[in-house]
Amino acid sequence: MSSNFLSGPIPSTIGNLTNLNLLLLTNNQISGSIPPEIGNLQNIYGLLLFRNDLTGPIPSSLSNMSQLTSLFLYENKISGSIPQEIGTLQYLFSFELYSNNLTGPIPSSFGNLTSLMELRLFGNQMSGPLPQEMANLINMSIFDLHDNDFSGQLPSQICDGGLLQLLLVSNNHFTGPIPRSLRNCTSLRRVRLDGNQLEGNLSEDFGAYPHLQYIDMSFNRLSGEISPNWGDCQNMTSLKISGNMLTGTIPPKIGRLSKLVVLDLSSNRLEGGIPKEMGGMTSLENMILNHNRISGSIPLEIGKLNSLEILDLSLNNLTGSIPGQIGDCSKLRSLKLGQNDLSGEIPFQIGNLINLQDVLDLSHNSLAGEIPSQLGNLAMLENLNLSHNHLTGSLPASFADAGSLLSIDLSFNDLEGPLPDSQFFQHAPAQSFLGNKGLCGDVQGLPPCSSTSKRKADGDKNHKVLVVLLPILGALFVISVSACIAFCYYKRKQTTEKEGGDEVEGGLYSMWNSKGKISYKDIIEATNNFDDKYCIGRGGYGTVYRAKLPSGMVVAVKKLHPLEGGEAFEEISFRNEIRTLTEIRHRNIVKLYGFCSNPGFMFLVYEYMERGCLSNILRDEELAMKLNWTERVTIIKDIAHALSYMHHDCIPPIVHRDISCNNVLIDSELKACVSDFGTARLLKPDSSNWTTLAGTCGYVAPELAYTMMVTEKCDVYSFGVVALEVIMGRHPGEFISVLTSAEGQDTPFKDVLDHRLSPPVGQIANQVIQTAAMAFACLRADPRSRPTMRWVSEELTACNLLPVWKDPKTIKLHQLMAVVI
Repeated sequence: MSSNFLSGPIPSTIGNLTNLNLLLLTNNQISGSIPPEIGNLQNIYGLLLFRNDLTGPIPSSLSNMSQLTSLFLYENKISGSIPQEIGTLQYLFSFELYSNNLTGPIPSSFGNLTSLMELRLFGNQMSGPLPQEMANLINMSIFDLHDNDFSGQLPSQICDGGLLQLLLVSNNHFTGPIPRSLRNCTSLRRVRLDGNQLEGNLSEDFGAYPHLQYIDMSFNRLSGEISPNWGDCQNMTSLKISGNMLTGTIPPKIGRLSKLVVLDLSSNRLEGGIPKEMGGMTSLENMILNHNRISGSIPLEIGKLNSLEILDLSLNNLTGSIPGQIGDCSKLRSLKLGQNDLSGEIPFQIGNLINLQDVLDLSHNSLAGEIPSQLGNLAMLENLNLSHNHLTGSLPASFADAGSLLSIDLSFNDLEGPLPDSQFFQHAPAQSFLGNKGLCGDVQGLPPCSSTSKRKADGDKNHKVLVVLLPILGALFVISVSACIAFCYYKRKQTTEKEGGDEVEGGLYSMWNSKGKISYKDIIEATNNFDDKYCIGRGGYGTVYRAKLPSGMVVAVKKLHPLEGGEAFEEISFRNEIRTLTEIRHRNIVKLYGFCSNPGFMFLVYEYMERGCLSNILRDEELAMKLNWTERVTIIKDIAHALSYMHHDCIPPIVHRDISCNNVLIDSELKACVSDFGTARLLKPDSSNWTTLAGTCGYVAPELAYTMMVTEKCDVYSFGVVALEVIMGRHPGEFISVLTSAEGQDTPFKDVLDHRLSPPVGQIANQVIQTAAMAFACLRADPRSRPTMRWVSEELTACNLLPVWKDPKTIKLHQLMAVVI
């Protein structure tokens, strides 16, 4: 009676059909629980009730069906655990309960099911270790437990019978070694071990598999090198080993996999070059090698991959130019080459990739020259990122026809001229064009463009007049400039005397930006000569006051005070902060409006951040409870973006040296800005030592306790502390040292979270988990093993490093600490 429109429950009287051999009620809308009387069908060999709306438990009376060979109850809503009595079904050949609501462990009686060849329990909430008795199931052909909460080790004898074809245990919590029997398991066709914590050596624990078509071992703790033997798996269509600890090089023999469709070796520690032999993988659609240490140039043979749709080589150490042959990969939908050291010009052949739709990312390289006009042919492209290169010239007019674009980033190049005249560019965010020398257009933050035609017409009309007037105008200009200089000097001196300031040697007295006229007198009056009632914070380098100026503008004024190092150090700190803040521009770094330096006072004037410092928010019970998980993750991302900019986009790079929650300020819209550069240091290639230790206790990298070697990795460590503090709601303190102990690593992740908030759920839970994993990676004792802030920033933005965890409440810290390689 399969595939009808039957509804309602299975009647208990079905147990009277004692001569029945086969019952098929599949693919209906049958509801209710399975009646226990069904166990009276002792002559039945096939019970198939799948794809219905059955609820309730599996009746233990099924054990009376002594002749049963096939039990299919999958795709229902059956709950409870598998009854121990099922182990008496000695002839059971195929047992499929997947996609239900089953819980609890697999009963130990399963060891008696020696005839069992097909076991499918995936898509439930089953848990616990697999019983040791399952080692008796040596005739297994299909072993599918994926997407559950199983733990412990996999049976080492799982393929001793030489029949195993499907081994699918992904997205569980399995630990320990790869089953030893897999090495010689030549019957394998499909393997999924991803999303566990399995350990082993890739070059020792796996052999050659002539029938293997699909294998995914991503997000485990696998080490070793990629064996050339994988090149003998001639039927392989998918090879995924991302998120492990693989080392060595990509063997050229991999290029023999002519049927391979997907190759994902991302997020490992692979080195060496991309073998040119990979050009022979003519069926390849996805080549994902990002987040490694791959070097050398992109081989020209990559243009032979006519089936390629996704190419991701980002976050490596690739050099040389982008080969024009890449334009022959006509099916490409996504091309990511960002964050390498590629040079030369963007090849115009990329404009041939008319199917490019998802993304074209060439950012964070050393590309030069003009943007090819052929890129305007990419009519389906949605996301374009050419930022952080050395591109010159104007934007191609063909960009005006790029109607599918959803985002564009051309920031930090040497581009100039007008933006294309289109609705997309007129509504694009200003940060997409920052850091260029001459871009203009109708975008907030860019200067308006003057009319080219008008300039040309005016130039033709007035050319003869200018020839006559130019010498006269030149003389008048010289006279005017001289008069202005004299007048400004007089007014400057007059203002200095009026406001009680003293001329500093070398002419430095005060400097204000274009936010408006802010005088020394305004600051003194607004703070009542720095009265304590205007004080909003105290730090190691000064006291911060809130000042409302006559214009109505509210600013924060940090008055520096003498430090333990004496007056000389105070002046150095002051000048260093000025120099740093006036040279950098970033939305997550506090803005400097002006400063004053004279023998009486030294202070800085910042933008006012309404919500104050992050540490005060986390300490305040009411404020902390209002800061939800989404906002906390965003704050951590903001800090990461600021540090990534300082470390990787400033020349020379800047190390903050005092990252703490005290030095993270929050504005009214919960945007986080890094502040207090009083100890910041512009790193130079020939100088990275400091003679004094500075920083906030509890945030300082451990290596600074025994060495004065300061690098960006010191900021990375401090960022890890701050990120963990935001997640925990308090400073982690001794918890950081406990992380290295077995007891600490076994701590449930839910115990770390700020208990003032409800636990995160859904996608935000995965983001919180990812953020914590990044924090743990930043807290590694060895600075060389910490990630860069650019990598952290990119990963937190993409949120694609971790698998989606089924139940965040069951995650242990050691699982998170192993994810970020």
